[in-house]
Formats: sequence, C-alpha cells, structure tokens
Amino acid sequence: MVAFESEFQHNIDEKGRLILPVRYRDSYGNKCVLSKGFEGCVDVYPMETYKKLEEKLSTLNDFNRRNRDFKRRFFSGTEPCEVDKQGRILIKQEFRAHASLAKEVYIVGVGGHMQIWDKETWEDYRGGISDENYESLAEEIFQ
Repeated sequence: MVAFESEFQHNIDEKGRLILPVRYRDSYGNKCVLSKGFEGCVDVYPMETYKKLEEKLSTLNDFNRRNRDFKRRFFSGTEPCEVDKQGRILIKQEFRAHASLAKEVYIVGVGGHMQIWDKETWEDYRGGISDENYESLAEEIFQ
C-alpha cells in the first residue's frame, strides 16, 4: 500500500474537475471514493483503503446509537468517483460546497489517502499548528 505524503497546489477547473498528483495516480486506478471529511475537507480514498474502512465500520454494533449516527453521517457523505484517462476526478458541487472549494486547492497526503482543502482554509489550518503544538501532539500520541 502506498503512503500518501506531501502537499500539492492544484486548481479545480470550471467543470469541477481536479487532476490527481501524477505520482499517486496508479494507486487510485480508475475509481476512488470521495467523502466529506473533518475540518472542512474532502477525503479521497483509493478503493482498497475505502474497502478496509468499510469493513471496519461494518463491525460496529448497530444497536449503539452513536455508531448508527456516525455510520449514517459517514456513508451518506460518500460518493464513488471515476478517475478519467487524464487522471482527473469530478468533485460534485455538494462536496465542493462542504469544503468551500473554489479554484485553488491543496491536495494533502495523510497516509492511507489524500485530502482536498480550499487553499486559504488549508493555509489557516496548517498555520494554526505551531511547532510547539506539533511536538506536543507527537509526545501525546507516541507515549
């Protein structure tokens, strides 16, 4: 499995299409899944990663209200998406509105998948995580 890393500045065209970074296109093949992500982004899952996530979510107890609420929200906010021969995906208006995506965006690698962020939103978010906060997070996570 490929680790999605780095960040890339790209533009969404007037039809709502976005070119995936060249080095990751093979990982997506001709299909992926878009999901309304946290903090106002759009998650872009390769099918293999999405299937694993789907399997994990299927193990949640549906008799637990919080599990049902999460699954409803998550699955209702996902959409299969074709990757065309030029390596582009069409981001439907619903997803562009969720993440306030206009023309300029960042594609950000987050390990098992990528995220699409509005340029200003990403720069604000990234700027809000100081080196001190990042070090504190690392210390907390890796204890």
